[in-house]
Amino acid sequence: MDARAPLLRTTKNTLTSRLLTKFAADNTKSSQRMHASSATTKPMFMGQTSLPQLPVPPLEQTLSKYLRSTLPLQSSEEAAAFSKAAVESALNGKDAELVKSLQERLVKRATAEGRESWLSDWWLSYSYMSYRDPVVPFSSYFYLHKSVPKTTTGVSRGAQLLKAMMAFREMIVSETLSPEKTKTGFMCMYPYKWMFNSCRIPVTGEDVAKSYDPATHQHVVVIRNGHFFIVDLVNKLTGKELSVAEIELQLQRIVEDERTQQVNPVPIGSFTAANRDEWVKNREALLAGATGEHNRKLLELVESGIIVLNLDSTSPVTFQERGEAVYGGDACNRFFDKQQIVVFENGTSGFIGEHSMMDGSQTLRMNNFIVSALAAGKIELGGPSSGSVLDEPQYLPFEVSGDLAKASNAASKDFKALMDDQDMSVLDYTTYGKEAIKGYKCSPDAWAQMCLQLAFYKMFGHPCATYEAAQTRKFKLGRTETIRSCSVESLAFCQAMENPSASDAERHKKFQAAAVQHVSYAKDAADGAGVDRHLFGLKQLLPKGQEPPALFKDPMNAKSGTWILSTSQISSDVFDAWGFGEVTPKGFGVAYAIKDHALTFTIMCLKKEHSASRLTHFLNEAFDEVRAMHDRLKVAAPKL
Repeated sequence: MDARAPLLRTTKNTLTSRLLTKFAADNTKSSQRMHASSATTKPMFMGQTSLPQLPVPPLEQTLSKYLRSTLPLQSSEEAAAFSKAAVESALNGKDAELVKSLQERLVKRATAEGRESWLSDWWLSYSYMSYRDPVVPFSSYFYLHKSVPKTTTGVSRGAQLLKAMMAFREMIVSETLSPEKTKTGFMCMYPYKWMFNSCRIPVTGEDVAKSYDPATHQHVVVIRNGHFFIVDLVNKLTGKELSVAEIELQLQRIVEDERTQQVNPVPIGSFTAANRDEWVKNREALLAGATGEHNRKLLELVESGIIVLNLDSTSPVTFQERGEAVYGGDACNRFFDKQQIVVFENGTSGFIGEHSMMDGSQTLRMNNFIVSALAAGKIELGGPSSGSVLDEPQYLPFEVSGDLAKASNAASKDFKALMDDQDMSVLDYTTYGKEAIKGYKCSPDAWAQMCLQLAFYKMFGHPCATYEAAQTRKFKLGRTETIRSCSVESLAFCQAMENPSASDAERHKKFQAAAVQHVSYAKDAADGAGVDRHLFGLKQLLPKGQEPPALFKDPMNAKSGTWILSTSQISSDVFDAWGFGEVTPKGFGVAYAIKDHALTFTIMCLKKEHSASRLTHFLNEAFDEVRAMHDRLKVAAPKL
């Protein structure tokens, strides 16, 4: 999943080597440059060396597919003719020599320069590390764990989640985690290396990632009301892992600590919610002067921790309340540069995914494991103690100047204003789900995407550029490719559904054509034969100062890649919902889950631009109408 791949900006073409060497003296630093191959007999990476490299599609294939994807978005015949002429120029006209040379250079980059992926370094830089806006809500995403009725406190839930998390972490550290597969073979497991004991580090212009030795860093970071603590999950005297009761004791000590009874007047974590270059400036100030070395040691304890546990003092109930609360509130009780588990006073919980080094499929698996294992009773909740008296959790007393204290509060205030501008609506549609959709012989994802197209059309009367994330992990260092869900066929389907004179048979025929087109495009994208990553690669190789080809100057090139609907599916019956923000000011972030008997959609957008609840209203209508159409016809669609 690229739950949030920010696409609408200019950036540097490559990872800046000086940034990668900046931390070279630190032997805990692991280079973020991607290397997927790992010769090992252990299960986790057993398939890595057999993974193929991400291909570069034929130019004619990509441009033909691109041109067709623009048709439903064209505003006039003249605009469509301009786009067609731009493509023809790239293939056979005055731009052909330039575009052919870009294609040849891209093929060389993919096949003759010793890289495992022609895309991975570029994509890491462009979509994540050089992105300067706040990571929430513009990159990171959240999960809402399914509520557990018997868990009544955040301390109890937090202790259980940490215990289960340690079991999953052990499989990664020992490389015994079973590799993921598709019908065609293994999937790339490289990103799991960055799940624990790692941190995103702010650097001017382009951030870096840093990892630490898990054998010597067995602590978690716990935040309560903006106060930071360190809790060792392995007893330093006996080498044994803490029991759930011992973890709960440590968390309870933090909750009862007199310092945590009030919100920290200097919320250090709020710095991570700011513009990345602002965080760079404040981080440098934090590490400067007479208190700099003291603060550096404390910050390293945070950055090297296994994960962050946020012990929130609120008790949200509804999906929307919980989504807004998990995402950070005023950021005082968050540290957004690491993976985070969030628990609330009433025992509800969730997760915030730092997106730069991995996508949702990895954090989905981890969260699925910890929640499911606890629900199934596979985690020992009453096991023996670690064997000795535990020290009090270590408090981290950052020392800051008055100016830096003001800056931390300003960052918190700015983040709260940013999130107050966001509108969120969660539709938990329980009339039917995956099982019913399969009964109509239709791809559940195609069904969901076509209903979303119909909902948008109902709301605005026209289609829009739509992004859906497709996994490309069958390739070395593969992450995602775009499924362009808006198509000629999806537009025809929407128009038929809104045409009162159209028959159900006509509507059904157009629905089937749209679903078939969607499944076909999704398969191509997963095979590395989409449009957007290929065009991105060609643009990256355009020489500085070179006049761009007409293909890249065509207004439709930008319009068709400005994702008004940015969508991604992560489906799990142990999640109540999940979500992320819009990727363009006039757009929507659409996170959805296709469950056995429900369809859960979280919509986010800017309040000044749209109403999220209006889109979920029309989505509810679309779900009802599409099923009713099928039921009236009483036919089973061909299996896709």
